[in-house]
Amino acid sequence: MDNVHSAFLTKTIDLANEAIKQGGGPFAAIVVDRKGNIIGQGTNSVTNTNDPTAHAEVVAIRNACDQKGHFQIDGCTLYTSCEPCPMCLGAIYWARPDAVYFAATQKDAAAVGFDDAFIYEEIGKEYGTRQIPFYGVEAVNRLEPFQTWETYTKKTEY
Repeated sequence: MDNVHSAFLTKTIDLANEAIKQGGGPFAAIVVDRKGNIIGQGTNSVTNTNDPTAHAEVVAIRNACDQKGHFQIDGCTLYTSCEPCPMCLGAIYWARPDAVYFAATQKDAAAVGFDDAFIYEEIGKEYGTRQIPFYGVEAVNRLEPFQTWETYTKKTEY
């Protein structure tokens, strides 16, 4: 790995260590634009904000999108101190960075209590057999929002 990627990953690791001292989790992420500027960063602040979506990657993506004035971070690279969890993975795909570089792995995180393997398993299960059961309800007008979207002329595609 070249020195640029190593330097950005080292920064995420330093931020993750600082996050712990601030009462957060041991995770951090940064978003870097094509010019090498950090346009977003985040640390895990789930416990100190009472927000289960406040993972480092999600926070960094939100900050970068705010900085760019756009809901995608194409043309950018995401660096994260640890391999992203399923929620962050989804956010990353919606944000569409050019690449993602991570330091620690899922297994490293699981070894200290951050095991998200069960979430990957749950995704593949039938709705009613998940630990938290999901129920699809037949609503007469369930397709209405999609029909409106399909014909709406002022929509922003994403």
